Amino acid sequence: MAVFNLTPSDPSIFILAGISGLEAAHMWISIPFSMLYITGLLGNFTVLFVVWKEETLQKPMYLLLCMLALTDITTSTSVVPKTLCIFWFNMNGITIGGCLTQMFFLHGVSGMQSAIIVTMAFDRYVAICKPLRYDSILTNARIAKLGLLGLIRSVLLVLPLPLLLSRLPFCANNVIPHTYCEHMAVAKMSCGDITVNRMYGLMVTFVILGLDLLLVFFSYGLISRAILKISSKKAYKKALNTCTAHICVMLMSSTFFLFSTITHRFGQGIAPHIHIILANLHFLVPPMLNPIIYGVKTKELHDKMVKYICRR
Repeated sequence: MAVFNLTPSDPSIFILAGISGLEAAHMWISIPFSMLYITGLLGNFTVLFVVWKEETLQKPMYLLLCMLALTDITTSTSVVPKTLCIFWFNMNGITIGGCLTQMFFLHGVSGMQSAIIVTMAFDRYVAICKPLRYDSILTNARIAKLGLLGLIRSVLLVLPLPLLLSRLPFCANNVIPHTYCEHMAVAKMSCGDITVNRMYGLMVTFVILGLDLLLVFFSYGLISRAILKISSKKAYKKALNTCTAHICVMLMSSTFFLFSTITHRFGQGIAPHIHIILANLHFLVPPMLNPIIYGVKTKELHDKMVKYICRR
């Protein structure tokens, strides 16, 4: 049984401080935060609805987009509503169980999202390098199995994070200088030795993000080699356009994630409020832009979305 030794008044509650140094501006900051969140929800639910309604879109590529939309909805909803409650109502308390649960979902679903991005890179590789075998290699059932494999990997790697934290002693300080329960933000509050937590957190980051980025770069290396061999300008442009949306999504997601992870461990010179704002934008900007990017760059999805949005 985990023993937490927090404040004598209420040992079962953590306090989320919000954006340290900008408490007076919380109400103003909540306006763009809430707008980005609502826009992201509308965009991702629109993608899910359109793919569900249109049988012609129920193909591997669009099933992957649905998985990405679900992870975007889950991660942003795990963070933003609580953050807005802090900004609007000063409801900054969170139970220990709630904090560890939020942490598990945040990091677990982020790991799942990384696996989806790798699968998307593989999808683009097959579509460009082995177009005649695309339908036999990537079936809906195989995509579902790859998604399940990514989920299992993420759960197995992330589950030890809250379990390791639950064994740490928390002495006098129960204030988390953040808007949500990020792993290292909580670990740094402990008065015990967090070496294992720090090392395991880095290991998970490198195993998930490092390995996945390596696989993505390897896929795009093969794709680039295939594209350079294309003699037709029209086919060359089409092949590049096929990959543009995925590259944008990958760069956007990995940049925010890497910044948040590295600055928590090595960014002592970065102002806390800068780190917290950018960490929150990781759960706001990609979920808002992903459906827009794919809606613009993928003609088939774009046409179907316009059909439903413009329907009177």
